[in-house]
Amino acid sequence: MSHRQLVDNMERVWQTIDRLCTGFGEAEWKTATDCPGWSVQDQISHIVGSESGILGRPDPDHTPADLSHTKNDLGRRNEVVVDWRRSWPGARVLEEFREVTTERMAALRAMTADDFEAKTQTPVGPGSMRMYIAIRIFDAWVHEQDIRRALDLPGGLDGPVADHAMSRIVLALPYIVGKKAQAQDGSSVVFEVTGQTPLTLPIGVERGRARALDAAPDKPTVRVRTDFETFACLACGRWDPGEVLASGKVAFEGDREMGETVVRQMNFMI
Repeated sequence: MSHRQLVDNMERVWQTIDRLCTGFGEAEWKTATDCPGWSVQDQISHIVGSESGILGRPDPDHTPADLSHTKNDLGRRNEVVVDWRRSWPGARVLEEFREVTTERMAALRAMTADDFEAKTQTPVGPGSMRMYIAIRIFDAWVHEQDIRRALDLPGGLDGPVADHAMSRIVLALPYIVGKKAQAQDGSSVVFEVTGQTPLTLPIGVERGRARALDAAPDKPTVRVRTDFETFACLACGRWDPGEVLASGKVAFEGDREMGETVVRQMNFMI
């Protein structure tokens, strides 16, 4: 993907969120989502806070009263910008979202090819600006989906931004299978994900390392079949794996015990 295509996807997801939220009343804005502790409004406040930080704007001098739903330092930092805006009307947060993303888009459009390769600190460690923007697109799409599920407004599960989100999850699969699920040497997991563009994603473990395979083995240790929404909600930590397994949204062929272990370890979001 060229850097211009990357910026196009950033613009697409921000425009989609703007259209999605336009016209919400306070009942919609204050609806709880399955992102722990956050309402629909909080999702937008988080994006505003993140993009404001990239613009160099200081975080508010604020200490949230309740941090019990946060898991780490990043979560606690995120909560500052979210909680500070919690008393606002939702429309005011959306207005700020539009202002901040307009300024950010102008900055992104002005970047050169060299700017995209410049080194920077990302939420997952040192990387390039290209990596950082790729993470920001994924993050915005995840929060768009949080809003859609909360208000029963399905969509956004196909197209260029959804494809980008899937590519980010795919990058994490070797880590999930090898590091988190501790799959044995010589084993293999084939994820079969249904949707507009069905995908087969084979992961094998060789010499203690998990990696993406060029082709799925005829007889993998286990096949894990699910739909894209379930796949994403598991990977992003939005749905409880035990509840998903009990619901029948995931099917297995082969070593079910290993398959269930993988499903229980799919969350890689920090």
